[in-house]
This record gives sequence, structure tokens and C-alpha cells, in this order.
Amino acid sequence: MSKTTAPRRPSGPGIDRPAATLTGLLREWLPGQRWFAGKDRPVTDLDVLSTTELFPGCLHLLVHASHTGVPAPGGTPPPGDCYQLLLGVREHVSPRLARAFIGRVHEGPLAGLAVYDALQDPRSAELLLERLRHPGTAGPLHFEADPSVPVPAGLAPRLLDAEQSNSSLVYGDRYILKVFRRIQPGVNPDLELPGALAAQGCTRVPAPVAWFRTAEPRAATLGVLQPFLPDASDGWALALHALAIGDEFTTEAHELGQATADIHLTLAAAFPSGAGTENERTAAAMTERLEAAAHSVPALRPFVPGLRTAFGALVGRDAGPPAQRIHGDLHLGQVLRAGRDWFVIDFEGEPSKPLAERRSAQSPVRDIAGMLRSFDYAARQRRPWRPEWARRCREAYCAGYAARASWDPRTKHALLRAYETDRAVYEVLYEARHRPDWLPVPMAAIERLAVRGG
Repeated sequence: MSKTTAPRRPSGPGIDRPAATLTGLLREWLPGQRWFAGKDRPVTDLDVLSTTELFPGCLHLLVHASHTGVPAPGGTPPPGDCYQLLLGVREHVSPRLARAFIGRVHEGPLAGLAVYDALQDPRSAELLLERLRHPGTAGPLHFEADPSVPVPAGLAPRLLDAEQSNSSLVYGDRYILKVFRRIQPGVNPDLELPGALAAQGCTRVPAPVAWFRTAEPRAATLGVLQPFLPDASDGWALALHALAIGDEFTTEAHELGQATADIHLTLAAAFPSGAGTENERTAAAMTERLEAAAHSVPALRPFVPGLRTAFGALVGRDAGPPAQRIHGDLHLGQVLRAGRDWFVIDFEGEPSKPLAERRSAQSPVRDIAGMLRSFDYAARQRRPWRPEWARRCREAYCAGYAARASWDPRTKHALLRAYETDRAVYEVLYEARHRPDWLPVPMAAIERLAVRGG
């Protein structure tokens, strides 16, 4: 095994100067990461916004990636995105960290040193947990914890390999730390909402036990530690298993509908807004997203006239349930089943949307539509496609929701169709950018919603 030694490290105020010499390496490495949002736009510039030495051999960076791209209709390319990086810097990297290796610095105070993704280093992951176990500060970084939940030391870390827009570390199968990669100023809903739900006595979410944030260049949430449910299975895996063995999923779907309603009712109590849903404004925003997506995905363009009718049907209709705080990106991959209980996780919302929008009051129908689309996604993973399986799951889910809530989603056909259409448009754009092989799945829904009206 190669020798691993600590680097020749700068210290004090000059630490940002060596970090600036990393930009060439990072400009090449970032676009290849699963959580990098700008894969379809070349990185034109990379600026280091802040640098903090977390512990010897580990730098915490916030970097801003600027892009070029084709403007959307009536707009300009987004200015770029801010990303959180934890970088190990050593003279030599051991073979076990070969996958984490980013490159070797060729100039400046770090010249000759190897740089790697520190989250893939068990030792760095252990030290990060120690930071969370002992609240305090490191430069602009603040580490905080719930004092009523002591986290034990010595929990072995492992990095999850699942496809996601962030990075997650599991410690001893007892806790999971989500490290946000794409950073936006403000409180992340994945800290805010589970904390509020737990404070209301809701047991359907793992409550945050520790978190860290930055005060510079602007205040933002960086990561959240929560209890891990080692014996739980996610709803997506359970649905696919049911399909594989020819089982129904209606009982589970009904109970999942009840769990969704429980979350919505508790969020409405925790964040009273009293706001109504303005259908005209909602329809206009949905139409704008449709036209922007069609500009990027040519396959969507023939269906645009039919899809507009789904949004136009909202105008003058019953606004439905009041706007409130919601999950924002609800689907089968965001729920866990342990025993007979459903738990809801990942309250971050759609990462591509501005944080202010994700934290705003919205119609709970958006969450319901997301889950209904997820049943359709599951049913299309096996051939022959089983549309009746998806239809029965959708029906059971809505019935379960109605059993807990004071209204039935099935009675809001125009509203539900519009939100399903909006979700399918989002899916088309996502799949075209990240998983082109999956594009036929949302396109089948697009054809159904545009041609047959739902």
C-alpha cells in the first residue's frame, strides 16, 4: 500500500491562494460528477468563493461554476451554480482512494500534491462526524446539534453509491449525513421541514440531530445528520418487486396516501399561511415551463398545443385546497417502509428550482401528482407495460389520502391533470439532460395527457 502523508499545508489568511490553484483540476472534474447540474453547459469559469481548513489534509470549498448556453425564450442563460466540495490534499493517495482521485497540483503552494474527494476517505468522513458531534465553528462554518440526541463516537462511515443530487454518508447504520452539493443561500427545506414536523410530534420523518451551515459568502445550509433506517426499503424498490412477482401494490399505495396526508396536515399546522392558490398565475407559470422545456427538448414540441389545454383548463376553476408548505419532489424514491409504516425523506424539493420557490407555499396537489407519476414510472420498468397496475395504485393512493384529509384528489380532475402535466414536462427535461434512455417513460405520459386529455 502506498504511503499516505499529510501535505505541506499553508495556514492562516493565505489559505485561499493555494485553493485558487485547484481551479484547473476542478473545472475538468466537476462536469463528470453525478450531482453537477450543468452537464449540458460548458464550464467557462470557476471561482473559489470560500476556503476553510476543516482539519489537517482536508479543505472545505465553496466554488462557483459559470456556464455558457443557449438562452431560453425571453431569458438569458443562468449565471451558474455554487457547489460544496470537501477535498483531501496529500503527497500520496492510497490505492483504496483511486476512485476519489481528482488530480495533482502543478503550481503554487500545493504544487506536487494529490487532490481527491474527501467524502470517499473513511478517515475524513470520521473527522467530519466528530465536527458534528462537537458543535462549534471553523472559519465561516458553523456546526450545530440537538443537545437531546447524543451521537456516539466511532461509527464506521460508508458513502452511498445511489444516484442522487447530493452525497450521503451512513455512519454505523445508525445515522445518515446528507452533504448538499449545489448550494443556494437560505435555510434548506431538508433541514427546516423535518425539524418542524418532528417538533409537531410527527413520527413519519427522521428528525435532524445535527447540521452544519456557512455564514459566508452568504448564509446557507450545507449538510444534515438524521437517524438512518437500516431495515427500511424505499417505495421504488418495493413497487418494482411487486411488479416482478405479479403482486398488487394497492394496500401499500393506500397507506402511502394516508402518510402523505399526515405530512400535509402537519405541515399546514406548522407553517400556517392562509394563502389561496391563484389558478391563473399557476397556469401561466406552467405554460412558461412547458415552452422553455420544448425549446430544449425537440421531442416535446409536437405536443405543446395539447398540453397547453391542461393548463388553460385551470382558469376559472375551483382553486382546490389552500396553498401550504409541501414536500416538493414526492415520488416512490422519497419514501421508506419499515414494517407497516411509511416514512418520508428528502424534503429538499426539486434541486433545479430556486430555494425561495421551494420554500414557498404551494398546492398539495403538486405532491400528489408527483406520486401518481411515480406509479406510472414503476409500471413501465417491465414489459409488457402494466397500465392497470399503475391505475389501481393511483386509485388506492388517492383513496388513502382522502381517508385522512378533508378532500379527495379524485374530485379535482382539472387541477390534478394540470399538475401531472407539469410534472411530466419536468421529467422530460430531466431525462433528456441526465438519462436519455429513460426519456420514453415521461414522453408516453406526455402523449396521453396531450392527446387524450389525461
